[in-house]
Amino acid sequence: MNNLKRLISFMLMFAFIVMTGCSVSRVQQTEQSTKLKVVASNFPAYDFARAAAGDNAQVIMLLPPGSESHSFDPTPQNIIAIEECDVFIYNGGESENWVSDILDSIDNSSQKRIAMMDCVETLEEEFTEGMSGNHKHSEEEHDEDEEYDEHVWTSPLNAEKIVTQISKILSDADPENSEVYCQNAMEYCLQLEELDNEFKEIVSTGERKTLVFGDRMPFRYFIEEYDLEAVAAFPGCASETEPSAATVAFLIDKVNQEHIPAVLHLELSNEKLTDTICQDTGTKRFLLHSCHNVTKDDFDAGKTYIDLMRENANTLREALN
Repeated sequence: MNNLKRLISFMLMFAFIVMTGCSVSRVQQTEQSTKLKVVASNFPAYDFARAAAGDNAQVIMLLPPGSESHSFDPTPQNIIAIEECDVFIYNGGESENWVSDILDSIDNSSQKRIAMMDCVETLEEEFTEGMSGNHKHSEEEHDEDEEYDEHVWTSPLNAEKIVTQISKILSDADPENSEVYCQNAMEYCLQLEELDNEFKEIVSTGERKTLVFGDRMPFRYFIEEYDLEAVAAFPGCASETEPSAATVAFLIDKVNQEHIPAVLHLELSNEKLTDTICQDTGTKRFLLHSCHNVTKDDFDAGKTYIDLMRENANTLREALN
């Protein structure tokens, strides 16, 4: 009899736990379903959106952490996520040509969309001395083949403009929380202004103005913002991975002649050329993070654009002194 009572008691308790759990799960699902659904194509768009949205939106990033952004190809699940979201934030530019095809096929008149490249003044892709694949066009070809640098977020002041526009489009999609989005964006922009001031101080007190990249150079907007110069193996969106012998020799000579203290490489690159230059010149290598994407560990740890740019500030001090 006692065993029977214990069994009945256990079954009643189990049923209560299951019912309570289901109830909590339904509440959580309801809360999730009422939140704004935001899809971002790359890490900067994702980070800016989550900063502006706070707890009022579900923000997902299409680009898998740790993957190469320039060769990203959306999956069917990605396309469904874009189709069903309330706000879609993408970068724009040639490496995201897939976006226009997807958006043209979506029938969602209430969806809000924003391209980060539309938020700022864009600059043409720059091909500097020594680069492999250094393109020289005639004026006619130049007009026809204009390529704009897509890495608009690398300037903190550009990032400020982008975050401000993202907060506005979140407000358009969810007017009830517009004050929250505006306040969140303002707080984030204050941090961006602090970054800007820090970079200005580092550059103004540096011994030199030239940065050497044993890699691609996706920092056109950063370089322009702080009146720096850069030489690199490839332009920012280059698909090449093997530099010419002339490029290798040019970069090694540049480091030796100007006594450059640091050779820079990007996140998620193979770093072979950087290592070669450092071995031949005795120079240190440093990461300058373009923030295009992050590793899975950094993503899981919640690392932000602000975090990465603060690390870049430390690297810049080394590279300019």
